[in-house]
Amino acid sequence: MNMPFYANGMFGDGAGLTFALVIGLAFGWFLERGGLGNARKLAGQFYLTDMTVLKVMFSAIVTAMLGLFWLNRVGFLDVTRIVVPGTFVVPQAIGGIIFGIGFVMGGLCPGTSCVSAATGRRDGFAVVGGMAAGVLLFGLLFPVLRGLYEATPMGNVTLPELLGVRAGVVVFGVTAMAIGMFTAATAIERRVNQGGGKA
Repeated sequence: MNMPFYANGMFGDGAGLTFALVIGLAFGWFLERGGLGNARKLAGQFYLTDMTVLKVMFSAIVTAMLGLFWLNRVGFLDVTRIVVPGTFVVPQAIGGIIFGIGFVMGGLCPGTSCVSAATGRRDGFAVVGGMAAGVLLFGLLFPVLRGLYEATPMGNVTLPELLGVRAGVVVFGVTAMAIGMFTAATAIERRVNQGGGKA
């Protein structure tokens, strides 16, 4: 029995949706337990007083990356069956900038805003409403924006392919970078908080 189970026909659409719901609820629960449904905690990232977001994101990235890498190495996971979204440099760069501005303004990202709204926070409802309005506006303007949306395609690329190195080299590099970022983030938090919020 090899993963991914759904792509290999181990279960159907109904079970897939059930698993997705359970995993999504668990993800939201852990985000809330970690305090990431609170916009003030997320905003601390930008003031360098609370680097939890960076630590959580790097933990998730490294955990998923190591899991994929080693499960593939032992033959339990067929990574060629995992869908890799296409890369479109310019539109995704613009999307990243818009995302960043929204994150700074609202203090929440899409996932944490849903968690915030689910726990009854008004700022969470505001951010979720803003996302819904943005999705609707994009859908209405898509005929005009389609050329930009499909600009600068690179296809389905991965970091090993892009850099021309083996997957293990990328895994080692990202893990080392995460350890360095954790160490730096902790030092920055300590320095800023001991200095009364001044870097």
